[in-house]
Amino acid sequence: MPWERLRLFALSDSRPFGLRVARAMGLELSEHEEREFEDGEHKTRPLVSVRDCDAFVVQSLYGDEKRSVHDKLCRLLFFLATLRQASARRVTALVPYLCYGRKDRQTKARDPVTTRYLASLFESMGTDRLVAMDVHNPAAFQNAFRCAFEQLEAKSLLVDHFAARLDATPLSVVSPDSGGTKRSEAFRKSIAARLGQEVSAAYVAKHRSSGQLSGDCLVGDVQGCDVVIVDDMISTGRTIARAAQACRRQGARRVFAAASHGLFIPPAEETLSAAQLDGLAVADTIPPFRLGTPTRLSNLSLLDSAPLFAKAVERLHLGGSLLQIGEESSP
Repeated sequence: MPWERLRLFALSDSRPFGLRVARAMGLELSEHEEREFEDGEHKTRPLVSVRDCDAFVVQSLYGDEKRSVHDKLCRLLFFLATLRQASARRVTALVPYLCYGRKDRQTKARDPVTTRYLASLFESMGTDRLVAMDVHNPAAFQNAFRCAFEQLEAKSLLVDHFAARLDATPLSVVSPDSGGTKRSEAFRKSIAARLGQEVSAAYVAKHRSSGQLSGDCLVGDVQGCDVVIVDDMISTGRTIARAAQACRRQGARRVFAAASHGLFIPPAEETLSAAQLDGLAVADTIPPFRLGTPTRLSNLSLLDSAPLFAKAVERLHLGGSLLQIGEESSP
């Protein structure tokens, strides 16, 4: 049996996502116990043997109304170390959304390099490998981690989604800032190949200082085009909204937005609603709990990324390659 020596755990905060990963693999989640102490401390332990097994743990690292990002990170790190102490052959963290992705280099005097500190925490717990979806700066993460690091891409999910909704209208893929042009270019090439047509590129000249955005000059031609704005995450929505406004001023026909992660920090719901996007798609690495019920973002689509993580677990366990995961299912 290929899964005999595989153990797949999902901590309680990410259990719904973990259940979907397990279902995609045709197996059950491995049992574990999470115990809360009166003083706020906790204990987590596996309820099945992991000796000489390949152990995977699902935990998405975002803060919510129940736990902070630090609490979730601490629980994940302690459980990974517990599995290592229980003689697991290999321990892998499956992190749909990986925290602390923005501060990967010093941009001001005495700045922290939090990405490197995060990597040190995982490594000190005995983590063999970390698998995450679309980190903010892949090169920085690859350099920071000494344990194996794998990045899954939401690109195939987004291409599938938009290819089914676009028509023969000329298409342009827009990066909301110059720093995201590599990401948008990868999406542009993929959707051009899928649609079998030429797709142009553009970007918005954006500047950020002390948390304030400025600049909305569009570089590229979107006149009469459908536009897909591609970013790695949506936080307050201001970056996407400014890019959408810039595209409409330059005569774009329809404006869509795509991102790997939807944080939707207030006032994102109001900001994106006012932007009047024709469609908005994000992967489901973070539940949209910060949006109202019902949300004013009626055009929001959450794309299921659990099958990508299921495929990653399968290939890592059986010794396969993670290259091109998600591309095989594309028509």
